[in-house]
Amino acid sequence: MLLLFVPTWYKLATHFWNQDEYSHGPLILLVSLWFFHVHIHWLRDATVPARVSVPASLILLSGLLLYIIGHSQNIIPIEVLAEFPITLGTIWLLTGYRNTRQLWFPITFLLFLVPIPGFIIDALTTPLKGWISDIVTHLLYDLGYPVTHSGVTINIGYYQLLVADACSGLNSMFSLSALGVLYMHVMQRTSILRNTILLLTIIPVAFTSNVIRVIFLVLLTYYYGDAVGQSYLHQFAGLVMFCASLINHFLLDNLLGIPFPDRRRVAT
Repeated sequence: MLLLFVPTWYKLATHFWNQDEYSHGPLILLVSLWFFHVHIHWLRDATVPARVSVPASLILLSGLLLYIIGHSQNIIPIEVLAEFPITLGTIWLLTGYRNTRQLWFPITFLLFLVPIPGFIIDALTTPLKGWISDIVTHLLYDLGYPVTHSGVTINIGYYQLLVADACSGLNSMFSLSALGVLYMHVMQRTSILRNTILLLTIIPVAFTSNVIRVIFLVLLTYYYGDAVGQSYLHQFAGLVMFCASLINHFLLDNLLGIPFPDRRRVAT
């Protein structure tokens, strides 16, 4: 598995992880490896099942086929995607279904390593930029600012601001989705409804935070000029927005704890 995966991880590190939308990749890999390490006793103490599992064999073979296709055609997303069925099938074959279930999180978390194909990113980015431009313009106009927009270009006062791809919020949605799933797993909430609400609100929270970020940058440009709006404050606003999204997610979890408290398991 290492002979297959390490070259793939090297491709990710050199081709994708230096891009904003995939900068969370190293964290995903380290978290998955850490959880495998924490639960290594489930693998070390397991015995090989007496019978070969047909479903596990099919999963492993499908993963190897995906890997061959992705590696031979240099399609990195398919090559990375193959790690999931290969890991799942191998552990299932060698340790049995029960031990594999215990390791569902680090195995499934590997899916966040898969780079999203460019055509999907383009299809998602364009409408997101349009929605953000429209929402920001209407909010500022209702507050009395001289603002209009044409497509993804916002006009305010003497300035024109282009809502670029990075301002769509798609990057933060990917990262926050991974961190949100990790948070939910670590907290081990017992309420299914509480977990469902937390999962469904990850993307709306990220989108709302990004709208606030764009409003901040538009107003910064309007009051202090384009030089200030495009200074280090531009990147700093993105960092603050990401942290604010995480904090809002934590606060929402605590608020949901009022109607949906955790049920403590009583030892018998």
